[in-house]
Amino acid sequence: MTKGEKAKELFMSGCNCSQAVAAAFCDEMNMDAQLVKRLTIGFGGGVGRMREVCGAVSGMAFVISAVYGEDKARIYERVQAVANRFKAENGSVVCRELLGLDKSGATPPTPEKRTQEYYKKRPCPQLVEMAADILDEYLINNPA
Repeated sequence: MTKGEKAKELFMSGCNCSQAVAAAFCDEMNMDAQLVKRLTIGFGGGVGRMREVCGAVSGMAFVISAVYGEDKARIYERVQAVANRFKAENGSVVCRELLGLDKSGATPPTPEKRTQEYYKKRPCPQLVEMAADILDEYLINNPA
């Protein structure tokens, strides 16, 4: 199973976007899955469901920070590399833009129920899968 497939599976089982991407890399971070899910829950839905930076991108940033643990400038460079690749593939790293929502991004903080209709109108499973695959390729090509 690829990291992308693992992240998609985690998302489909109830994790938010950030949790799904980050938890797919628990081994690389040498961290417990429950801890990773707890530490990344607030980044879901574009940070607290505010529809800002996509949670999948935030999950990538979390993993890079945990794996490399370097100075800020180098971590920022690494995060920008994966985020820019994600943006090149999807046109944005902003949740509301990826979901085609209005510019205000105003959404209630309560997540929607995960139904078949939810998945029909959300590209999130595919975005989570893509983010994890981009990150996996980056980690392979840039060993810690």
